[in-house]
Amino acid sequence: MNCPAPPFEHLLRLSDHIGLLEHADGTTPLPEHGYCVDDVARGLVVVCRQPSPRHELITLGRRYLYFLAQAQAQEGRFRNRLGYDRRWRDDPGTQDCWGRALWGLGTAAARSPAAAMREESLARFGSGAKFRSEWPHAMAFAALGAAEVLDILPDHPAALGLLDAAVSVIGKPSASAAWPWPAPRLSYANAAIAEAVIVAGWRLDSDPVLRDGLRMLEWLLAGETRNGHLSVVPAGGWGQGERRPGFDQQPIEVAALADACVRAAAVTGDSSWLNGVGMCVAWFLGDNDAQIPLLDAQTGGGHDGLGPAGRNRNQGAESTLAMISVLQQGCRVSAVRR
Repeated sequence: MNCPAPPFEHLLRLSDHIGLLEHADGTTPLPEHGYCVDDVARGLVVVCRQPSPRHELITLGRRYLYFLAQAQAQEGRFRNRLGYDRRWRDDPGTQDCWGRALWGLGTAAARSPAAAMREESLARFGSGAKFRSEWPHAMAFAALGAAEVLDILPDHPAALGLLDAAVSVIGKPSASAAWPWPAPRLSYANAAIAEAVIVAGWRLDSDPVLRDGLRMLEWLLAGETRNGHLSVVPAGGWGQGERRPGFDQQPIEVAALADACVRAAAVTGDSSWLNGVGMCVAWFLGDNDAQIPLLDAQTGGGHDGLGPAGRNRNQGAESTLAMISVLQQGCRVSAVRR
């Protein structure tokens, strides 16, 4: 697999002393749009995943953790949006930002190179893990954080409880071979749903749940492959019988797919799942429906979306983080296969 090292230059450009700015005009950060927990939590994930991170990335991790600490209400739930004027725009809740915050905290608790960060992240994860969400994606993201915690504390009760609850909220996939998915429509970061079911089946020692998750991921990967390359679900989602390919295709969908394929390979021991990671890397390098790279090698950024004839010129936080995440997984796979 030809996988370049993940670049962090643009992530550093988007980050300031408060957190991670959400949007950019081209490569120029847009402070007026402020910050969100969704992106900061994803930033904490990629920083803590990076092997032997350099000092400036550890500093970013501390800053992102502090941001999540300020976003977390005393009882454990999370706000999402902070204006550039340092005022929160919403109330604490258990939407996607709660799930992603738990994902970030769980990853930092398991992988941060700084002991103080690991300790604080685990405590804040425990506080947030007392809650449940009605939203499948939020529960899936929280389950991914729980999986990280269980890597270091296999009997952690709150993490195990989150996995069990995630399976219930996500629901059982249809028995139909044509649509083996627990919802009538695919939306965003779809593979995170399958990955949560896979890891829940594995950690809870439930073979039926594990089989459901693997069947979901196999079907999703096949459905998002066209002419030998990825052609992922567009921003507007996709339902049975709708035309493909669809646009705007989003980097977050590719990042979720790479993570899920790595998880499936780890759980099953079947290295053929890692071929999906190679396709995800290739999508960013230009093997996609528009035959244009989403990785900007000059800036270190990731473009915000793929259209039928080109890419969105903007390089915001979500897409840049998705690109970094995919290249991290690709480099990990490449190292194992050497």
